[in-house]
Amino acid sequence: MNIQKMMKEAQKIQKEMMAEQTKIEETIYTSKSSIVNVEMKGNKELIKIKIMAEEIQKDEIEMIEDMILVAINDVIGQINKETETKLGKYTQGMPGIF
Repeated sequence: MNIQKMMKEAQKIQKEMMAEQTKIEETIYTSKSSIVNVEMKGNKELIKIKIMAEEIQKDEIEMIEDMILVAINDVIGQINKETETKLGKYTQGMPGIF
């Protein structure tokens, strides 16, 4: 087995993984409900929360808070799923990497 060839292959895989990770981090993920929209970058930086004020009444604040939580968790789930899908092929057999 040629160690130098293996090292080159490992470097190639590492570059591909880094490119995929960069794409994920730069992608904007969105979750929408009837009242709350959330946008988050792939690096899990929350960039926008929009509340459709015309759709709510004052007694619905608790429901809106719950919808924000659900929307944020949904966006994080989307990011985690895409990260696993795109980078999982590189980490098969190495649990806990992502």
